[in-house]
Order: sequence, then structure tokens, then C-alpha cells
Amino acid sequence: MGDRRDNLYRAVVALSLSSGGCAVSSIVESEPWGFESEHRFLNVGVSLCSEMSPQQMLDHIHDIERSLGSQSHRDSEGHYIDRLVDIDIMAIDDLVIDTPTLKVPHPHLPDRDFFLLPMQELNPVWRHPVTGLTAAQVLERLRQK
Repeated sequence: MGDRRDNLYRAVVALSLSSGGCAVSSIVESEPWGFESEHRFLNVGVSLCSEMSPQQMLDHIHDIERSLGSQSHRDSEGHYIDRLVDIDIMAIDDLVIDTPTLKVPHPHLPDRDFFLLPMQELNPVWRHPVTGLTAAQVLERLRQK
């Protein structure tokens, strides 16, 4: 919603200011996933170096989303809705985390090419810690469906 490129820029700047460095992927434009909308999405991957714990990073991401004016990504009935910015944690090295508030790798990672394309670009040797597949291999499986 709004100035999509500026929203991305501001989110990436906020993330980079709180880390020891970052790399940013090319922009991937996609249709909304999981709901109907007239708006197309712009997606980027950001690789961060941080001393924050995964939960601290998640809390920080939520603070960034709020500071940029983004509301919840779900309505009162739990359905996805448009938002200015939605920042997700896709993976943290080879960690597997399964808590009520954080699941890493992201459970929908294998289903969304707009997650996989940036991951493949930023870290082509990364392997999913459960399946052992690279982002390129997961992307190939998705395309075969």
C-alpha cells in the first residue's frame, strides 16, 4: 500500500541500523498470497548480522513495522489484509525454532517463490535445516507443482 518502494526502503534502513551489516536482494513483485487484493506486493530479502536473540529480533521487527505505520496483517476474523510493511523471519542460519510466537524456518517458505528467490540470491549455499535442500532446490520443487 502507499509508496511501496519507499516503504521497502524505510524498512531495510531500519533493519540495517540495528544490525552489524546487511545485504539486500533484488525486488520481487508478486500477487498477494493467502487473500484477495487489488494491490501487488513488492518483496525483498534482507540478510542481517545481529547479536540479538531470535525473539529479540522478532520483537524489534514488530517495533519497526509499527513505527512505519503498518497495522496487523490480519483482520478481526483472522484473515490476511493489506498492510504497508510485513517483515518475516525466513531463516536463521541452521536453527530450527518452534514456539507459539516464532517458527524458523518460516513454515510457508517452501510455498512462496517470493521468499525463495531472494534467499537463493542472498545465500545460494544455505540449506533448509530440516530438508537439507537449498533455496534453489525448494524453488524447483515449487515450480514443478
